Amino acid sequence: MHTIAVFGAGSWGTALAIVLAKKGHHVRLWVRRAEAAAQMIEERHNPSYLPGLEIPPNVVITSDLHNCARGADLWLMATPSQAVRSVAVSLSDVATQDLRIVSVAKGIENGTLLTTTQVIHQSLPIVPLEHITVLYGPSHAEEVAESKPTTIVAASHSLDTAHEVQDIFMTDRLRVYVNPDVMGVEIAGSVKNVLAIATGIAEGLGYGDNTKAAIVTRGLAEIRRLGMAMGAEAITFGGLAGIGDLVVTCMSRLSRNRHLGELIGRGMTLKQAESSMTMVAEGVRTTQSVHQLAERHGIELPITAAVHKILFEGMAPQLAVDELMSREAKREDWLPDILQD
Repeated sequence: MHTIAVFGAGSWGTALAIVLAKKGHHVRLWVRRAEAAAQMIEERHNPSYLPGLEIPPNVVITSDLHNCARGADLWLMATPSQAVRSVAVSLSDVATQDLRIVSVAKGIENGTLLTTTQVIHQSLPIVPLEHITVLYGPSHAEEVAESKPTTIVAASHSLDTAHEVQDIFMTDRLRVYVNPDVMGVEIAGSVKNVLAIATGIAEGLGYGDNTKAAIVTRGLAEIRRLGMAMGAEAITFGGLAGIGDLVVTCMSRLSRNRHLGELIGRGMTLKQAESSMTMVAEGVRTTQSVHQLAERHGIELPITAAVHKILFEGMAPQLAVDELMSREAKREDWLPDILQD
């Protein structure tokens, strides 16, 4: 059994803490706010994110970041993606060379345009890159915490590390696969949140299943296009971190990114939509990063560009749809010149 420090007591961090504790691991769960930690200790559930789901007694809940980390052999980063660097830097004095780090934060850091594994490695250089894993896939936290069958992917630059993580997290209700394509898994798991916002906007505008299927399908083409330009393997996007996570995030009512998009489609501003939500919609900040990555690599991502215009350039959602639908005709399998053989 392992001693595992979980940083971030949102829905996903809490759900995985419950899963790991039920498997017999010694789990510590870091809660950012002391008052929230005290309430969770007293009530043994997370009223803000997973109300009513009991947190096992072998989960130690704390708001002390360093006490949570010290002595753990595995750190699980479950904060919002834009907070990963600050947490990692704060822990640099207790990180060790033998430490394993798993990230479930999905996003591309604003400014640097680095993936989560890159941010962690840059912030904690003592930890070898081969000891860092991402755990992505179609996995709503609520369903995982309720032991509903779920499949996810562990991706690391070291297959040995990925198999370690697979063994630590896998249960009879949480099936973990191994994938060596870290870049592909990270790009897929991050960009799908942008497309979920697009799907929500379409829902808010009153469009039907045809429109949402088009966003998922052409959105997958955008993920594949960008991922390949960044060195990923095309096959990854047909797997759990690609089409699997894209479908669940775009189609489910549990998706916070889709929900935010729906509010915007119904007429809210971005500020109004974010203020109305308890949880962070990662796709908002990721839209900025992905838009910049597309420009950097010379890749056309029309749906992503449309979401960027709606969120940050003041374009009306209906006008963005009209612009997308009136683009010049193309082959379905078109690729930019830089990706041609």
